[in-house]
Amino acid sequence: MTQPKDHDFMQAALEEAKKAFAFGEVPVGAVLVCEDAIVARGHNQREGQHDPTAHAELLVIQQAAETLQSWRLIGTTLYVTLEPCLMCAGAILQARIPRLVFGTFDPKAGACGSLFTVHQDSRLNHQINVTHGIEEPSCRNILKEFFQQLRQNQPLPMS
Repeated sequence: MTQPKDHDFMQAALEEAKKAFAFGEVPVGAVLVCEDAIVARGHNQREGQHDPTAHAELLVIQQAAETLQSWRLIGTTLYVTLEPCLMCAGAILQARIPRLVFGTFDPKAGACGSLFTVHQDSRLNHQINVTHGIEEPSCRNILKEFFQQLRQNQPLPMS
């Protein structure tokens, strides 16, 4: 179920995705919100950090835990432009984030509706309330443009 500021916060996540694009990273952005305020923001940095775990979601979770001084991110909402993968969905569960909002599905790696439904597995001690499709065309199109440029061997922006 959508909430009044979902579109605004997803726009902030899209701004992060644009930063990733500018650095030649897969353009995924995320923000974590607590009490209607963004407490952490980030984007994919796998290429720049040479780290396969440097997904936007994980970087935001780490930043938020530091900011809020707790690994339990109860009362927060994570906004991410692309459906989280299995690794990120696991981290969201471990951080006890109760709500996830994502823009577009990831049919090749998504773990919150596409390939897996980790977020609602009753065998786990925590489930995640998921809302999807917020700003979906914009979230899908930035990824589509990025991969079209890769396929056409066009130089990607790098800093």
